[in-house]
Amino acid sequence: MSEFDDIVERLRSVSEDLSDHAIRILSEASRAGATKRPDTERSITQARRAVEKAIVLLERMDANLDEE
Repeated sequence: MSEFDDIVERLRSVSEDLSDHAIRILSEASRAGATKRPDTERSITQARRAVEKAIVLLERMDANLDEE
Protein backbone atom coordinates (compact mmCIF):
# COMPACT_ATOMS: atom_id res chain seq x y z
CA MET A 1 0.00 0.00 0.00
CA SER A 2 1.44 3.35 -1.01
CA GLU A 3 1.54 6.42 1.15
CA PHE A 4 -1.10 8.11 -1.04
CA ASP A 5 -3.60 5.25 -1.37
CA ASP A 6 -5.78 6.43 1.51
CA ILE A 7 -5.88 10.00 0.22
CA VAL A 8 -6.65 8.85 -3.33
CA GLU A 9 -9.53 6.69 -2.08
CA ARG A 10 -10.98 9.58 -0.08
CA LEU A 11 -10.66 11.88 -3.09
CA ARG A 12 -12.45 9.31 -5.27
CA SER A 13 -15.28 9.26 -2.75
CA VAL A 14 -15.45 13.06 -2.80
CA SER A 15 -15.49 13.02 -6.60
CA GLU A 16 -18.40 10.57 -6.60
CA ASP A 17 -20.29 12.67 -4.05
CA LEU A 18 -19.77 15.80 -6.14
CA SER A 19 -20.93 13.98 -9.26
CA ASP A 20 -24.07 12.75 -7.50
CA HIS A 21 -24.80 16.24 -6.24
CA ALA A 22 -24.35 17.76 -9.70
CA ILE A 23 -26.73 15.19 -11.19
CA ARG A 24 -29.34 16.01 -8.54
CA ILE A 25 -29.05 19.70 -9.34
CA LEU A 26 -29.42 19.02 -13.07
CA SER A 27 -32.43 16.79 -12.46
CA GLU A 28 -34.12 19.40 -10.28
CA ALA A 29 -33.43 22.11 -12.84
CA SER A 30 -34.82 19.95 -15.62
CA ARG A 31 -37.99 19.24 -13.66
CA ALA A 32 -38.34 22.96 -13.01
CA GLY A 33 -38.12 23.65 -16.75
CA ALA A 34 -34.65 25.20 -16.84
CA THR A 35 -33.17 25.58 -20.30
CA LYS A 36 -29.52 25.98 -19.27
CA ARG A 37 -27.17 24.40 -16.77
CA PRO A 38 -27.41 25.99 -13.33
CA ASP A 39 -24.34 27.92 -12.22
CA THR A 40 -24.18 25.81 -9.07
CA GLU A 41 -23.88 22.64 -11.13
CA ARG A 42 -21.11 24.19 -13.21
CA SER A 43 -19.15 25.06 -10.07
CA ILE A 44 -19.61 21.60 -8.60
CA THR A 45 -18.48 20.01 -11.86
CA GLN A 46 -15.42 22.28 -11.88
CA ALA A 47 -14.61 21.20 -8.32
CA ARG A 48 -15.03 17.53 -9.29
CA ARG A 49 -12.60 17.99 -12.17
CA ALA A 50 -10.07 19.56 -9.80
CA VAL A 51 -10.41 16.57 -7.47
CA GLU A 52 -9.91 14.21 -10.42
CA LYS A 53 -6.74 16.11 -11.38
CA ALA A 54 -5.48 15.78 -7.81
CA ILE A 55 -6.05 12.03 -7.99
CA VAL A 56 -4.01 11.77 -11.20
CA LEU A 57 -1.18 13.85 -9.72
CA LEU A 58 -1.02 11.75 -6.57
CA GLU A 59 -1.04 8.53 -8.57
CA ARG A 60 1.83 9.84 -10.71
CA MET A 61 3.78 10.86 -7.62
CA ASP A 62 3.20 7.42 -6.15
CA ALA A 63 4.41 5.76 -9.36
CA ASN A 64 7.52 7.94 -9.37
CA LEU A 65 8.29 7.04 -5.76
CA ASP A 66 8.01 3.36 -6.63
CA GLU A 67 10.60 3.82 -9.40
CA GLU A 68 13.14 5.47 -7.10
